[in-house]
Amino acid sequence: MEGTLFGFTEEQLTDFMSTYGVAAFILFMLFIIAEIAIKSKAGKLGTAILFFVLAFGMVGYMAKGIIQKLWGI
Repeated sequence: MEGTLFGFTEEQLTDFMSTYGVAAFILFMLFIIAEIAIKSKAGKLGTAILFFVLAFGMVGYMAKGIIQKLWGI
């Protein structure tokens, strides 16, 4: 079986990691943002601002996936 890893093709591995791997990484980054807010004693408003600013790129990435699904791209 040429071109496989653990019985999976490159396309299957790429598809799995681009969905579940990136989702796990986003959750980990949210955990890091929460940790920053706690350690800096940011308060409610500061925590909200941290999450908004630092997680804005993740929102864009998720929006891209939703738009692709809706438009069938």
